[in-house]
Amino acid sequence: MNNEIPKEYMRFNVTERIQHVFMLVTFLLLTFSGWALKYPEIEHSKGLISIFGGPRNAGIVHRIAGIGMLLDFAWHCAYLAYALATGKMKLRMDTTIIPLPKDVVDAVKNILYFLGLSKTRPEFGRFSYIHKFDYWAVFWGMGIIGLSGLFLAFPVQSSYVFPMWSVNWIWEVISIMHSDEALLAIVFILFWHFYNEHLRWDKFPMSMTWITGKITIEQMKHEHPLEYKLEFGDKKGVDK
Repeated sequence: MNNEIPKEYMRFNVTERIQHVFMLVTFLLLTFSGWALKYPEIEHSKGLISIFGGPRNAGIVHRIAGIGMLLDFAWHCAYLAYALATGKMKLRMDTTIIPLPKDVVDAVKNILYFLGLSKTRPEFGRFSYIHKFDYWAVFWGMGIIGLSGLFLAFPVQSSYVFPMWSVNWIWEVISIMHSDEALLAIVFILFWHFYNEHLRWDKFPMSMTWITGKITIEQMKHEHPLEYKLEFGDKKGVDK
């Protein structure tokens, strides 16, 4: 049995990385096409529209990318269900993506640490409260943006779902829900996800984990000490 600790740890497998790439590509397509269609009067929107070959083509790209993102989301949910059903994924306190009371405590401890009111940082498992908030925000976004987007993409079919007394206002509500929640998602991804995963001083200009799936053991010790102890606590060379 090899008790040596490897130099790198596989954090995400190939399937998970492919799902993330699909999410990234469809998100970028939706962002640029949606922004151009929402604000056509802005000068740079005209350039974006021309790249897509006109507003009609931009709308087609937007719809295709939206359906692609929903399919990717459905694939991810099915993947999780299969992994849990077959025992390939196990629910553990130090590795679960499910929010726990500890995450609230960790958030408070981290804020106190950054403010200089505490000398110790909280110890995170496989996912910190930042990762969990980042992850579950996608489910919230898919519920609002995805569902409203389907209604807007297929208005004739969707009209059968709504009662007659709502036809004078329901489409305006759906349009506002879709565009405003999408704008919130763009801002969230740029200022929360990109910063925490790529633009922080210790990861700038980009973390390669989303491509390789790996992190160094030193990085694992620093960012995920509880998972490190769980995976390598009984192996040679572990810090006691």
